[in-house]
Amino acid sequence: MTARGENDSRRNGVPNVTDPSQAEAHVHADAPVARAVVGKKPTAQPGGPVSGLPADGPGTDKKATPFLRRLWTAMRFHPWMYAFILPGLGFFLLFHYIPLLGNVIAFQDYSPFLGITGSRWVGLDNFTALVRDPEVINAIVNTLVISFLQLAFAFPAPIALAIFLNSLLSERIKRWIQTVVYLPHFLSWVIVIALWQQVLGGAGSLARGLELVGIDSVNIMSDPSTFKLLVVAQVVWKDVGWGTIIFFAAISTISAELYESAAVDGAGPWRRIWHVTLPGLLPVTVMLLILQLGNVLTVGFEQLLLQQPAVGAGAAQVIDTFVYFRGIAGGDWGVSTAVGLVKGVIGTVLVLGANRLAKRLGTDGLF
Repeated sequence: MTARGENDSRRNGVPNVTDPSQAEAHVHADAPVARAVVGKKPTAQPGGPVSGLPADGPGTDKKATPFLRRLWTAMRFHPWMYAFILPGLGFFLLFHYIPLLGNVIAFQDYSPFLGITGSRWVGLDNFTALVRDPEVINAIVNTLVISFLQLAFAFPAPIALAIFLNSLLSERIKRWIQTVVYLPHFLSWVIVIALWQQVLGGAGSLARGLELVGIDSVNIMSDPSTFKLLVVAQVVWKDVGWGTIIFFAAISTISAELYESAAVDGAGPWRRIWHVTLPGLLPVTVMLLILQLGNVLTVGFEQLLLQQPAVGAGAAQVIDTFVYFRGIAGGDWGVSTAVGLVKGVIGTVLVLGANRLAKRLGTDGLF
């Protein structure tokens, strides 16, 4: 048969046969090919679906395939991708999830010498002691006040700074300001407190300057009445620059056409910020706010521990420092663990509640 005849005998892979004898010949000729296709092993293209396995589609019932079987199949065809997950997964298991088993100490009169299995079970006595302990109440009040002040002032500060820097036309000035405000983040709290002490302490630059002009010197670093505002100011000074990074990334995703359209419509700089920039930052802001609510009872252990001797426990005692002094220094492990357990439960409830509220208000939420 000629080449043209062969092409005419098959169109789109289907034999064009009119003679029954030719049909039988085609069947016998295609049989080895059919057997080879049936016996072919499944293959997988990098980043694509696995050939020979049912694809995930509208008509595919994923529940019919057990989760572990699907996971094992994915691990077979993408072993290196799952290998990269193992270090991070091991870190969280070893340092975050396994230690959760130690929360059983909250229900015991725990002694390190007896261990968890040998310590006496006391039920909810440690939680009852929390309600009656005035130090716990004082620590909770101080923690909530400082956390509220940080949400009111420290949380929006990076947003304002990012919007301000984005409005600057000079790239040189913008980069110089960014470098200056980023540096404090890399300083430890020991250095930060020492620097603030040299400026606002009793023998600091401010006190000496007031004495030169005939005004009584002040020691802001040891004043309990203004200590909480001082803590918030230190947090803003140290982390406001670092917090602008994620907001800069969010601003860069806003289309320039939106600003141009707003300018054509007659919107000034403030109008463009209100109607273009802030709505563009809303998803990121909601996500960070939800995460911040999860840490509402964590306001900085090292920062407050270093300054507590100067202002006293009445102004600087928070939940984290209470756990340290009562549990590690005082040996009351059961009560301190109960405080930590309550703190974790409240943080989880706040995250879940804030996420659900964000979704009801029309945003994507966190998960």
